[in-house]
Amino acid sequence: MADRDKPEKIRCDACPVLCYIAEGRSGACDRYANHGGELVRLDALTVIEHGDQKLVSFMKDATPDEWDGDLVLGNRTFVTAVGAGTTYPDYKPAPFIVSQQVKGVDMVTVVTEGIFSYCGVKVKIDTDRHIGHERDVVRVDGEPVGHVMTSEYGSKMLSLGGVEHLTGGSKKEGRVTCDTLLKLCNRDAVEMVIGEPGHETTLAVQAGHPPIINGQTEKLMRVGCGSAAIGMFAKQWLGHADEVVVVDDHITGVLSEHQAGKMLDVPPTGIRIKGRRSTPGRYFQVAEPGTGWGGTDITDPLVILGDWKAEIAWPGLRLLMVSTTGEQYAYFELDEDLRPKPAAIPDALKASADLIAENCEPSVCSVLFMGGAGGSLRAGVTENPVRLTKSVKESLTYVSCGGAEAYVWPGGGITVMVDVLDMPTQSFGYVPTPALVAPIEFTMRVSDYDTLGGHIDEIRPVDRVVGDNARKVPPEERQPDPMDHANYRWAK
Repeated sequence: MADRDKPEKIRCDACPVLCYIAEGRSGACDRYANHGGELVRLDALTVIEHGDQKLVSFMKDATPDEWDGDLVLGNRTFVTAVGAGTTYPDYKPAPFIVSQQVKGVDMVTVVTEGIFSYCGVKVKIDTDRHIGHERDVVRVDGEPVGHVMTSEYGSKMLSLGGVEHLTGGSKKEGRVTCDTLLKLCNRDAVEMVIGEPGHETTLAVQAGHPPIINGQTEKLMRVGCGSAAIGMFAKQWLGHADEVVVVDDHITGVLSEHQAGKMLDVPPTGIRIKGRRSTPGRYFQVAEPGTGWGGTDITDPLVILGDWKAEIAWPGLRLLMVSTTGEQYAYFELDEDLRPKPAAIPDALKASADLIAENCEPSVCSVLFMGGAGGSLRAGVTENPVRLTKSVKESLTYVSCGGAEAYVWPGGGITVMVDVLDMPTQSFGYVPTPALVAPIEFTMRVSDYDTLGGHIDEIRPVDRVVGDNARKVPPEERQPDPMDHANYRWAK
């Protein structure tokens, strides 16, 4: 029997893994495939279509010539790096170097997908609930992938990923970390565990969605700390309560002692709070952190109260206790022995708790990709990489990720951070080194590109780049036009 010819595998050089790919199969990253003996990119090049909006003039003396009824003055296309491919093995120019004219200025956008070993995500979780102490380890599938950062006002923060988790631990840790980052950046949900056994918090995070903490979907982030709530809503309680305590894990507020209460002539009530007194009407450490009232571990607010001062308090004293989101509230009146007894809450006080909740913003998770654009990526833009860095620092070059404006950190290098919700869906990929593959674009004037030693001979007009197979997405409402924004920055 004659030997059958087997089609040869081809080697992919889009990343350091260097897969050998058989006919009809894709590489380990699922981004490149062997199609008829040729290496092809499976994801379509993604472009964002922008159209300048021209407003109707309602001036009294306006003439028909001032507006012809055409709302869209042009469909300017911005070529993103999503689906563009990489520069690996680093000596090659970026896959696409695209030119077009913007308001009379010749502009160029250098487009590439960067292989980011030095990358991670910062996760902002708007919630009062305790998810873990600062520096607690975050685990996915039992592997450490990050840690809890310092809390911000009304929000908990996580730092996930980074080169030490991607490459500095075991192979499994690296794989799990990469998979976690990929899912979060592509807006998928990830379940994680924070803390040590016996003191664990389960958490589900997804960009643009409320967090799920210990199986409970969060609804609101706090309006402010307990002290701030006293100041904001003190007038709502006058004449309806003699004392108000706003329970908070960080700063619990007490109306009669607070400066807002003093200014409104609220008399002393003789209340005692179990906690560390800060300034008048402000208490720290009234309880342990948790998922109860105001981010504490309590379910009964009375446990933070001591005995009332008999020489000041009086029977019948009206006490409202409420959390910083208004979701928990309770009303009490002191009996003859100065013990608080539950009573039906007056409508006015119930309305004040509802008002607190109304002023709380929805609880939501925000995911920001953060990565450092290293030498290999910059070499795809220019043969003299440091000139690109200087151009970015001097605001001559505008940096975007998938068309979304990226914040460039100060200091050395090009360290970017971007909200994944501003980017097209499925903007991120991976390579099993492991590392994330993320889009990045550099936009500048053609003359500036020439000055920094760019690959001028590789420039192609936009209409030669964008074909029928390109994935076209409209710009998000809050997303600026990268080309116009880059031109504006230069004009300033």
